[in-house]
Amino acid sequence: MLVTEQSPAVTSPTAGRHAASRAMRPGRVIGCRIDETTLLIIGLGRVTAGNAVVVIGDDHADTRSAFVSEWRLAAPSPRARHGFAALLPTRDTHPAITTIRFGEEETGAQFIFAPRLASAEEAAALVLESAGSQSAAVIDGLVDVLMAGNITRHRLLTITALLQAAHASDGFVEMIGESHDGVTFLQGWSRGMAPGPCRVSVVGDATPMVAECGIAVFPRPDAPDGASGFVGLLDANRATRALDIEGLVFRARAGWRHTAVHPKKRIAGPLETPEHIRSILLRTHGSPDVLLSLRAVANSFEGKETVSSLPYPVRMGIDNAFEADGGNLLASGWLYDPDSHVAMVRLRRNNAAARLDECWTRFDRPDVTDSFNEQQHFAPSLRGEQHTHGFIAQAQLPSDDPDAPLYFELTLRDLRRAFLPVKPKRVSARSATLHQMGAIDPANCALPAIVDAQIVPFLRKSGRSVPVIDTIQDVGSFDEESSPPIVIGAGESEEDIAPLLALLALDPETRCAPIVIAMPAERFRRQTTRIRELARFYRLSVRLVSVKGTGDGCDMLEAGTQALTCETVVSLSALLIPHGTGWYGKLVATTATLKGSVVSPVLAYEDHSIRWAGSWIEEDNGDQPVVGRYTGYPLKAVTDMTLTRIAAASLECCIMPRNALARAGGFSGGYLGAQEKGLDLGLRLSRSGIDSYLLPSVQMWGCDDARDGDGPAMTALVEEIDRKIFKSQWAPVLAVEKHPEKRSA
Repeated sequence: MLVTEQSPAVTSPTAGRHAASRAMRPGRVIGCRIDETTLLIIGLGRVTAGNAVVVIGDDHADTRSAFVSEWRLAAPSPRARHGFAALLPTRDTHPAITTIRFGEEETGAQFIFAPRLASAEEAAALVLESAGSQSAAVIDGLVDVLMAGNITRHRLLTITALLQAAHASDGFVEMIGESHDGVTFLQGWSRGMAPGPCRVSVVGDATPMVAECGIAVFPRPDAPDGASGFVGLLDANRATRALDIEGLVFRARAGWRHTAVHPKKRIAGPLETPEHIRSILLRTHGSPDVLLSLRAVANSFEGKETVSSLPYPVRMGIDNAFEADGGNLLASGWLYDPDSHVAMVRLRRNNAAARLDECWTRFDRPDVTDSFNEQQHFAPSLRGEQHTHGFIAQAQLPSDDPDAPLYFELTLRDLRRAFLPVKPKRVSARSATLHQMGAIDPANCALPAIVDAQIVPFLRKSGRSVPVIDTIQDVGSFDEESSPPIVIGAGESEEDIAPLLALLALDPETRCAPIVIAMPAERFRRQTTRIRELARFYRLSVRLVSVKGTGDGCDMLEAGTQALTCETVVSLSALLIPHGTGWYGKLVATTATLKGSVVSPVLAYEDHSIRWAGSWIEEDNGDQPVVGRYTGYPLKAVTDMTLTRIAAASLECCIMPRNALARAGGFSGGYLGAQEKGLDLGLRLSRSGIDSYLLPSVQMWGCDDARDGDGPAMTALVEEIDRKIFKSQWAPVLAVEKHPEKRSA
């Protein structure tokens, strides 16, 4: 049984104690600060009720309009038969008020201000003592005016004190329940609460809030005479934290009332509130809208799966759920609903929700159909050869509380709801996409729609994950100032860098150069011992860098540069090998004449065709700027070229200022492969004032970046996705640069 103590109203002895400390005298008024803009003035004398013109001090130009409430004194004296209370607008910068006159100069009544302001409790006690039985009506009129203005915390606390003094405290809120629907549930007892919508002001530690509260009542035999139990739902758009609520101010049939939160209140969490509402719902009476709202909250998420208990042929399963930085979500699974009972599907966390059924991509899952064919109670509902049970969807939810439950919510056409909790795997957007795409048949006819509607938006929303250095180990005498260090980015793939180290050791120029090898922490733990042995065997000067989290070669390159303090570095992908010796010296000599620039060699395939030989901007048939490349041309097409200015260098192999990556903002996190990711950064380098050049006399050999186990179809798909992401980000920028007149359009 919940606690139902009587409200501790302000009693006459308390009122008398406050009044005794601040005696009211004719000709003098006492002020009480309501808030920064309003002053409550209480005095003895005849002042006309309503809106009155007042003059402040001796400045006859300082006139204002004040609301006045008047009453006949409960104990009149020869010098005063009436009392009054006035609400006076004030200013923070106004000097202390000494006198005030109500009305015109000839007929008005002038009063002297008491030197000290009264507290809200003292002012309330003065009104209660002087107005007697009229005090409730007087205070009700004052609260009417105060509630019509801007409600500040100080004003609301003063209103609460006035209502308590007038014995307008009405019941208690005994339970406050939070919910996943965003509403705040209230339960208690009251005499003034009436069924239906009620506008309440929430008293609490936070900024005052005025909200709609749907009220329903129920019989409470344990409540005081004339009182009944009530339940309420604070508007979802204006709900506040349960611990912040200290009371409610509302207008009942008999005037303004204050309902306090009981000191022994119970706070129910979102998983407890639905069951509590269900236990009381059948006893409540109220308007249809309020009862429907209560039923909806009673049917909200309780932390468990309820889809399997639906009496309809509706079932759901989740295959993958990933969460990248910033609440960026990608989920796939199946929804079996052959009779279309489901009206809406949402992914929810706390008060936030993302509707999926309006934007997800559906595809055939005949395996789901086959599994339900074997269940007799589902068989009569099957409709023909419909197999589009699969789905994949991306969504964005706030990430303020990532540990809060994440769940699917199915709303049926009869308004009942069912829930399916899901625990997303927290990974980078790139890892999530590669894992998800690996689970989809490349021959699936829905694949283009999945890429365009789900994968590309998911990657575009992904934030950049800055690589974090975990461990640094030096092998040999590492001197990064002796010559530009060679930074090798060895990413997630398992390519063996032993042959590359051997080639660097055979080249007299690179044998003496400092070498940085950056790799993911997991790979670092597996290979660091072997790499240290190779470095000692080849007598190389090596710095090993372990990087937290997974990442590709681009991320490792960025981490490797962070482990240095020198001015210039040479980047080298672990997937490349030099075509002969002397390449390092040529790059260093070239950059000596091009300070602050990026210089890249030609990248070639083993069949002597060009893999990369510079990037430039050109237009396609649709007048859209695209990036031109020599890819596929014979290597001899560029061997006679001299040092050439290009739009973007290749970060797989280049010599550049060490701080260039930081100046350009680092590599973007929205790409799957290295080619477009490097091109994206290369273009940003050019726009940050760092020029890019191609040095055709130097060639490096290598193949395209491919993950272990990826077939040609998956590799082509990754390239297609990256091209779409690159075009969506850069096409508008390049179009304006190519055609400046489009900027104004």
